[in-house]
Amino acid sequence: MSYMRGDLLTKTRKLVKGLAKPAPTWLKAMEEAPPVTFPRVDGKIKKIEMPEDVYVKKFFKKHPDSLYHDAIKISGFDPPPARVFAWRVLELKEQGVSEDYAMAVADFEYRKEKKAKKKAYKELKEIARSEGKEPPPDPYPSAIKEIQAEEKEYVMDRFYNPKVIEIANKMKEERDMLLRDRAASGQW
Repeated sequence: MSYMRGDLLTKTRKLVKGLAKPAPTWLKAMEEAPPVTFPRVDGKIKKIEMPEDVYVKKFFKKHPDSLYHDAIKISGFDPPPARVFAWRVLELKEQGVSEDYAMAVADFEYRKEKKAKKKAYKELKEIARSEGKEPPPDPYPSAIKEIQAEEKEYVMDRFYNPKVIEIANKMKEERDMLLRDRAASGQW
């Protein structure tokens, strides 16, 4: 009864007392040992903040392209690079290193890892080309390219699917009629 105000026990007590309902078998036991009542929330939910959130924001300020290129894989086990960066900064700060130096070290490690990944993929492509095979798919594709690959089917659909072409033609006709009506009435 989540849509009602009050709890089940008080509602049932009132109904039984007013003779609107016969007393259920569980009422007596529930009155002796009432359920725990939790305080109501005033509607303000506190934002969950982790200690590394400050450094994650600084990372995205320094590397804004990382938001799009280093996609967060919901079903993956690898944490996003921004979190790894923040954890590394916190780890270095625990060791007594200054914040600026810790961020510089973590940034250097991030850039080094990104370059190593690109270099490894470049070598894989060269090996595949020398063997006459098709190059392997990019193991570190950008999120934008992944989304575009998923949407490619629907983009091409608009040129060849007769239903989509029919809808597009109707929209063009409606737009043309609207423009003619505006021009005729002098609203243009």
